[in-house]
Amino acid sequence: MNNQTRKLSRILPTWMPRLAFAPVGQAPRGDVLVVVFQRGAMDGLNALVPVGDSDYYRNRSTLAIAQPKTNDPKSAIALDGFFGLHPSLGALKSVWDDGALAPIHACGSPDPTRSHFDAMDVMERGVPNEKSSSLGSGWIGRHLATLNTGNNSPLRAVGMGTMLQTSLRGQVSATVLKSIVDFHLHGGAGRNIGAMQQTLSLMYANPAIGLGNDEVLRSASNDIDQTLVLLSKTNLTSYKPDHGAEYPKGDFGNGMMQIAQLAKAEVGLEVAAIDIGGWDTHINQGGADGQMSRLLKELGDALGAFYADMRDRMNKVTVVTMSEFGRRVEENASGGTDHGHANAMFVMGGSVVGHKVHGVWPTLANDKLDRGDLALTTDYRNVLGEILAKRLGNPGVEQVFPGFAPKFSGIVTA
Repeated sequence: MNNQTRKLSRILPTWMPRLAFAPVGQAPRGDVLVVVFQRGAMDGLNALVPVGDSDYYRNRSTLAIAQPKTNDPKSAIALDGFFGLHPSLGALKSVWDDGALAPIHACGSPDPTRSHFDAMDVMERGVPNEKSSSLGSGWIGRHLATLNTGNNSPLRAVGMGTMLQTSLRGQVSATVLKSIVDFHLHGGAGRNIGAMQQTLSLMYANPAIGLGNDEVLRSASNDIDQTLVLLSKTNLTSYKPDHGAEYPKGDFGNGMMQIAQLAKAEVGLEVAAIDIGGWDTHINQGGADGQMSRLLKELGDALGAFYADMRDRMNKVTVVTMSEFGRRVEENASGGTDHGHANAMFVMGGSVVGHKVHGVWPTLANDKLDRGDLALTTDYRNVLGEILAKRLGNPGVEQVFPGFAPKFSGIVTA
């Protein structure tokens, strides 16, 4: 972002969408991709529970989730006989039963770091090594740049929140949208659009601001105009989810509801990125109850509501969850778990190969662990690459993940 763009960012109202500007690169439009990042490192062993591995119970005397038991709401939810869902993820059981949920275990980034910042950075950039910080783009940004769908909408890529996710950085513009509600409540909707457009025009013409001759900023102004018009078609305050879906209260539930609304509004949405934080559970993590249980319920209820709301469209939607790394196999003395390595991912959509947990389970035997952690058997780029190739129609996934050739394992259908 150059100095004039920074100047423009400071001048615009706080509720206005923030854009990353660059030229847009034709291929058929594929699925709407929703990328959920669980920041803080989710404990995949307690989310997707290996109830058939005795070493799981040996290492977690207080935090382990009990094996599935009929009429026991605090035991794991049975899936395939070996794995179960945490009881707080009950909203995802019906998605599993529909064959629309594909969990993958023992997956993640091969980078050995246990640093949150470093791990998130390399994972979002899609190049897990020490050189990732020199790469100025993220994996979603490169996907958008390498796949020309002929879609010039400023809402082609959206990041829910207040800052642009690293994964969205790149040549193609991405809109950072805190809230559609903010847009409507703070004067962006309806009759006020013309006034905002006039204000922007005056700003560019004002020599004291010095923006008038910058072609990039002129393009930015056009993008903002388009964004204002497109967002005027939506109003979260009057939005009624389909099929009786009820999103949980809070930023994540509201964010998933807004993504559903944008997808239905036909405003050109191709990719949405959204975060849910709080997963760094070193202390008082809890088992069937407690800190992590509450987070999983928020996550599961929001994803379940999104699936119900989008049911008529899920054959053209893919949702994927990820976290920077997992937690150690053995619980610590503070009732929590420390930084680990491999983790669990979830893929949801009408195209997934369901009714099975994907990936190769390495077991939790001592001699199979990676420095006390669940060993990695599936590189997360294999999962993402398969989704991009099969569901979003990108033939250039090796450009999305430089130096890596993704291997597909049948998580989604073409």
